[in-house]
Formats: sequence, C-alpha cells, structure tokens
Amino acid sequence: MADLPTHTIVFEILTRLPAKDVGRSKSVCKQWYALLSTRDFVRIHCSRSLVSSNQRVLLIDDLTCSVRPIISKSNDYGPSSIVTFPFHHQNNDLLLWNPTTTAFKRLSTPDSHGFYINNLDAVGLYVDTDDDYKVLHIKRRSGVLGVHVYSREVDSWRNIPFITRQEYLSPHFN
Repeated sequence: MADLPTHTIVFEILTRLPAKDVGRSKSVCKQWYALLSTRDFVRIHCSRSLVSSNQRVLLIDDLTCSVRPIISKSNDYGPSSIVTFPFHHQNNDLLLWNPTTTAFKRLSTPDSHGFYINNLDAVGLYVDTDDDYKVLHIKRRSGVLGVHVYSREVDSWRNIPFITRQEYLSPHFN
C-alpha cells in the first residue's frame, strides 16, 4: 500500500476531526504542529465544523462557563459541559480565549483599549478578507461612542471613525 501524502492526511482527514482531537494531533511531531497551526488548516477545519451536529454555544456567566450543543430541530440547547477558566478575570479586561486549547490573550492595553463595561459596550468577532481574526469593540463612555478593532495578526488596536447619532449613546440602545 502506498503512503498517503502529508497534504491528504492533514487537509482531507484531520480537518474533519473534532477540535480536541486536532489539538492532540499537534503533539505527534513538529511538522504536524506546524501544519495544524496554519491559517489554511484553521479555515478549512472551521468551515467543515459548521455541520449542524457540530455547532455549540459558549455560555459565560460571572463565575462559570459552559458549552452546550445546539439542537437544530428545536433551536434549543443540549446538556452542558462545564469549562474551567484558565485565567482570573478582573478589572473588566477584554480577553481573547480559545476554550478548546485554553490559550488566552489579554487585549486590554494601558491606553484603555479593551476595557469592557457590561451594559455599555458591545463586542463582535470576525475574520476579514485576509483571514485576520478581528475583535470589534464598541464602547460608550460619558456621551462618547468609540469604535475600535483589534487585529490578531498585527496584535494592536485601531480606531474606526464612526458617525454617531444621539440615540446610539444611550445605554438602552441595542
């Protein structure tokens, strides 16, 4: 039997594994660690995990975090699994956390980017056209609306000009 090419193993087989198994596979060898950490692998793995049976929701309360499967037929959640925070969250810091690998990065900076206040701020996550993972942080402070985007690739925040209307500044505006 002929050996399978590494590309086939990585991009056709390993991209179909659950994230936890992919994490374990990174310890096989340095080559696999490097291949399984590429943006191409992550992008393909994520697109294949969008199968409805693989969709999960992460629910975070003040002191606990749980992962629940989404039941697509009833739009309900299945039984939860408790996830332990690998960090001590304090001072309203904004953190970027991967619950599968438990890796996290504190996004708060001395110039107050990434400080989150519940009921005043909104946060969104997305991947841009260059496959850069971004965190959008909209914050309302003393009648001023600030919009900032964190780039994982550049590891920095930048201000986004935003035209504000008076109703956006209200803490009741969603």
